[in-house]
Amino acid sequence: MDNHLRTEQVPMLILNGKVVLPEEVTDTAIAVVEGKIDAFLQGEDDVNHWLSQHADASVIDAGGQYVLPGFIDIHCDAIEKEVQPRPNTLFPLDMALVEFERKLPIHGITTMYHSLSLGVGLSLRGDHLLTGMVDHIINYRSKRSVVRNRIHLRFEVSHLAGMPIVESLLNEKMIDYLSFMDHSPGQGQYRELGSFERYVMKNQGVSQDEVKVIVEELIMRRQQVNADQLIQLSKLAAKQGIAIASHDDDSAKKVDESVGYGVSVCEFPINMETAKYAMEQGLHVCVGAPNVVRGASHDKNLRAVDAITAEAADILCSDYHPSSMLAAVFKLAKLEIAALPAAVRMATLHPAQALGVADELGSIELGKAADLIVVDHYEEMPLVTNTIIGGHIVYRSSVRY
Repeated sequence: MDNHLRTEQVPMLILNGKVVLPEEVTDTAIAVVEGKIDAFLQGEDDVNHWLSQHADASVIDAGGQYVLPGFIDIHCDAIEKEVQPRPNTLFPLDMALVEFERKLPIHGITTMYHSLSLGVGLSLRGDHLLTGMVDHIINYRSKRSVVRNRIHLRFEVSHLAGMPIVESLLNEKMIDYLSFMDHSPGQGQYRELGSFERYVMKNQGVSQDEVKVIVEELIMRRQQVNADQLIQLSKLAAKQGIAIASHDDDSAKKVDESVGYGVSVCEFPINMETAKYAMEQGLHVCVGAPNVVRGASHDKNLRAVDAITAEAADILCSDYHPSSMLAAVFKLAKLEIAALPAAVRMATLHPAQALGVADELGSIELGKAADLIVVDHYEEMPLVTNTIIGGHIVYRSSVRY
């Protein structure tokens, strides 16, 4: 799926790190062969023996820094802002993707599910831009990739004209994750009176009269949503092993509705009761890393740290701010909300499990892809010094903090 155009791959050894395994932190050395984790080495004799058999190996001395599995970000729409940083200001798709991808290894993200929205007409959410970006990502990753580029299609259920587009993208196997969204006013994220209108006016630069028309048309389309059509889309996704998520569920009733659509991931539940209920129903619950870092929801909804403390959330995503992933993981550990291995699992193993890629990605285990990051600290702020994807060094900083 990803074509990493690199120099010839050589064995690799990562020494002297505090390695974060799924359940513990250890001082093992990690041996990488052909892009996969080949062995864990304990002690100088083991290391020297392995090096004698791999004389051409590249050696990374972690110098006492943490070694983590690379982050798997299942929901991030920051690529849309890279294309359209301001209303009516578009940049070329090829430039936007390359420039955005370059930032991800610095933040420790090795697998990115670019979240592209179809519907509503907000941000990069016109049909032609959506399909153009999907085509561009697939073409790009067939020729070169720095990180593992995946596509998360966010479908606004009220966008009735988008149904054939989703069906076509599924049939052509062009997406890797699907979510059903409902951003209509009066419920979910915009249940507070006037909140939807304020958001659209601020972010899209439209007038009160223009937003009134948007709301009227949106509510009309929402009333025409056909549940059977959504179920058919979910069945088509399930046949391809594509996970389906709900978005901004605000009640147990809404969770039950989502489950009926084949949903297995509940993204950004609005309140604690909904988050707990989703977990009780066996769903993965995803909260935003920016919410953890800031200590609050930007929409005054559920605080992520409260959900994690209550064991009502098990996945972190960057949402709109990629650098928050690393900061959130270490903040959870520092505040003793979660032990470091548990915090790391929220950004690695759990999203891999939710999206069905845990056999290959998401943890430092024998036989898995060598997607690894080395993390130093500057004044208690975590910073990535090395990022390795499939055994290739894609980012390295010579600065020690």
